[in-house]
Amino acid sequence: MSLRFDVLATASAARRGQLRTPHGVIQTPAFMPVGTLGAVKGLDAEGLEAAGASVMLSNLYHLRLRPGIDAIEAVGGLHRFTGWRRPILTDSGGFQVFSLATLRKIDEDGVTFRNHVDGDRIRFTPRDVVAWQRRMGVDIAMVLDECPPWPVTEAVAEAALDRTLRWAEQSRVAWEDPRLVPGASEVEPGGLFGIVQGSAFRPLRERAAQALVDLEFDGYAIGGVSVGEDLPLRREVVAWTAPTLPADRPRYLMGLGTPLDILHAVSCGVDLFDCVLPSRNARHGTLFTRRGIIRIKTARYRQDPRPVDEACTCPLCSRYSRAFLHHLVRTGEITGRMLATAHNIRFYLDFMQDLREGIELGSLTARVGDLVRQYGDRIDDGD
Repeated sequence: MSLRFDVLATASAARRGQLRTPHGVIQTPAFMPVGTLGAVKGLDAEGLEAAGASVMLSNLYHLRLRPGIDAIEAVGGLHRFTGWRRPILTDSGGFQVFSLATLRKIDEDGVTFRNHVDGDRIRFTPRDVVAWQRRMGVDIAMVLDECPPWPVTEAVAEAALDRTLRWAEQSRVAWEDPRLVPGASEVEPGGLFGIVQGSAFRPLRERAAQALVDLEFDGYAIGGVSVGEDLPLRREVVAWTAPTLPADRPRYLMGLGTPLDILHAVSCGVDLFDCVLPSRNARHGTLFTRRGIIRIKTARYRQDPRPVDEACTCPLCSRYSRAFLHHLVRTGEITGRMLATAHNIRFYLDFMQDLREGIELGSLTARVGDLVRQYGDRIDDGD
C-alpha cells in the first residue's frame, strides 16, 4: 500500500490523523481546495501553499479534455505540469456522470460523453480512468462511479449501485496490475479509493460499504451526497455511512460543503473534504469570517475601514480594508476576486486546523461552538 493512514487522536467518533502519500503528509481532517484544471481559480500554487493547503483536488474529466493525458504525461505528470508539489487527488469523472446527464450515455462498460467543449465523443471506462490517473502520477485516485440524482426510486438507485460496484471491482484489478490497461505507466502508484453510493437508502449504503471493504481499497469515499436531498436527509446519509467504513483507512466526503456540513461530518468520523464553495463564493463577493458571512458588495461596506476578519492573517485581512475590497469587487477588478479567494481558502484551512486542535485537546465542541452559533443565527457581521 502506497498510502499510510494513522489515527493520532479521537474525540468520540471524530478522528485526528495523518495520511502519508508519495508527495507528502496530509494532516486530517483536511479540506482539499478544488483546482479543476490544475489550479484554484484566482490562486497560484505559491498562494495555495501560503494559505496552508496540504492537498489539492483536480478534475479528471476536464483534464482529459484539455490538455489531455498525453500532454500531462509528456511533461512528467500532473505535479510537474501544475507546479503543485504537494499531494493531488483526482476525481474519476463520476460527478460529470451526474452533472452532464444530458451529454452522456451510460452502459455496462462505462460512459460515453459528448464533451461540452467541441461536441466530440469521449469514452470513460473503469480501466481507462485508472490508467489515466496512474499516468498522471496522482497521489489519490478515485474509481468511476454512477451517482443518481435525488429524488430517485430505490430500484433505480440499486441498479446504479450494482453497476458502480462492478466498475469498482474492475478498477481495483486494473490498479493492482496496470499492464491490464494499455498505456498505464509502471511508476509506483499512490492509492485508489472506492466510492460508496446508494442514494438515501440506508440498506443500499450499508451493502455498498461492505462490498467495497471486501475489495480492500486504500481509502473510501461517501459519494452521491447533496444531489437534491434536503439537509436533514443529507446528514443522515453521512451519519449512516461513515461508521461502516474501516477505522484504519481514510474517509472522504465528496463535494461538500459548508463549515457546518464539515463539522457534522467530522463528528461522524470523516477525514477528507472538498468543495468549490469557498472559491466560487469569493468570486461573487461572499466571504467567510469567524463571525459569519460577509457579502462585500452591499453598500454598508463602502466606507468600512476594518479588515474583513480581524482574526485572519491572510493577505487580504493583513493589509486591506472592507471598503477597498468592496470597491474592487463592485468594479469587477480581478484583484478583488483573487484577494477574496485567498481569504476564503485560508478561512477553510484555518477552520480545519481548529477542528484538528479541538480533537487533540478533547474540546472540539467548545472550540467551534461560537462559529456554529454565528453561522446559524446571522448572515453578516453587523457590529
